[in-house]
Amino acid sequence: MKRIPPFTYFEPVTASEASELLSQHPDARVLAGGTDLLVDMKSGKEHPAAVVNLKRIEGLRGVGAEDDSTWIGALTSVRDVEQSDVVRDRHPALAAAARVLASLPIRRLATIGGNLGRASPASDLAPPLMTLDATVTVESRAETREIPVADLFVGPGETVLRHDEIITSIRLPLSSPGAGAAFRKLGKRGGGTDIALVGTAASLVITDGTIANACVVLASVGPTPLRSRAAEEVLCGAVPSEAILEEAGVAAADSATPISDVRASAAYRTALTRVLTRRTLRDAVSAAQGSGKGIPGRGSLRKSL
Repeated sequence: MKRIPPFTYFEPVTASEASELLSQHPDARVLAGGTDLLVDMKSGKEHPAAVVNLKRIEGLRGVGAEDDSTWIGALTSVRDVEQSDVVRDRHPALAAAARVLASLPIRRLATIGGNLGRASPASDLAPPLMTLDATVTVESRAETREIPVADLFVGPGETVLRHDEIITSIRLPLSSPGAGAAFRKLGKRGGGTDIALVGTAASLVITDGTIANACVVLASVGPTPLRSRAAEEVLCGAVPSEAILEEAGVAAADSATPISDVRASAAYRTALTRVLTRRTLRDAVSAAQGSGKGIPGRGSLRKSL
């Protein structure tokens, strides 16, 4: 590790103050959990002239259950998302993704807002949030706006956020009756908590035995978390079956644009996308069949296929 060059450090107590500081310091970086930024600074990958620490801003932590949605503060740790009874009950796919994000010490420090702001193509949290129609609340000195998570990412490490904007919260609407969602990932060590070789999230609604709506999102196979419209077209209007899920997996693999790197080849990631999508969709169908809230109901899919 290299010695970190000197930088100016700020601890604002309001979102407006943080935005003002960012506007005054174009080279400043935001510090939330710090699990990525501090490592990058120590390695010399990042050398910001200023750091704006958001941790003293009140009201950016916690999980709230509202009548028609769930609110999550941007500084809520991934560990707290994982353990939240509200998230587990209402959005089990998000809880599942949080549970396999890095190691336990990292999950205790990393924040849900920081994870999204990082804009990693291999993000574990972005795919389930996208399938669940989540939005982020973004604040600056001038305005507050809502952005669908699906519209947040531009490229690796790049978002649509302006420099003086910060993510303050995430909101997830409640699932409709007959909805189910699921998340899976596979890492180099076979799964668990390392960075995803491929990640897959899916949500769907089953009405009268037919898939009325579907969303499939892939991670680590493109420059941003990638929605597979082709897989969704296969699913919508179909009766769930192994053949349909396999066809959707093939369509998802065709949508993927992975790269080869030291962890896996592009060909392997493409093949893995097909298999993992099919398995994730199987979980989502089981969840939809098991409960109107989308809580996983194991075994029901196997009986119907």
